[in-house]
Amino acid sequence: MKLPIVIVAPFLKVSGMAVFPFILVKHRDLKSDDQLIRHETIHLIQELELLIVPFYGLYLANYLINRIRYRDHEKAYLNIVFEREAYAHEADHTYLKHRKIWGWLKFIKA
Repeated sequence: MKLPIVIVAPFLKVSGMAVFPFILVKHRDLKSDDQLIRHETIHLIQELELLIVPFYGLYLANYLINRIRYRDHEKAYLNIVFEREAYAHEADHTYLKHRKIWGWLKFIKA
C-alpha cells in the first residue's frame, strides 16, 4: 500500500510523525527510510484501531501519566504504549504482515 508521505521541514521537530492518514517527515531523504516509515505506519494502524481521535487522547493521557511517573520527557515518551510497540517492531520487515489487531495491548505494563 502506498502511503501519503508529506515533507514538512522545518516545521517538524522530530524525524517523522503519523497524523492520519499522513506520514509527515522532516526531510525528503526520510521518505525512503524503511524503518522510520514502518514505525509511523504502525502508528497509523493503531490510530485506525482506535478510530483515530481516541488514539490521540490515549496517547496524550499515557504520556502525561508517564511524565508524572518518570519525571523525564524522554522516558515518558519512550514508555508510551504505542511507542513501545512501534519501536519494538520498526526493524521487523514482516511485522505489518503478521501483526495482530490491538497489538499494542501487550505493551501495557503496570
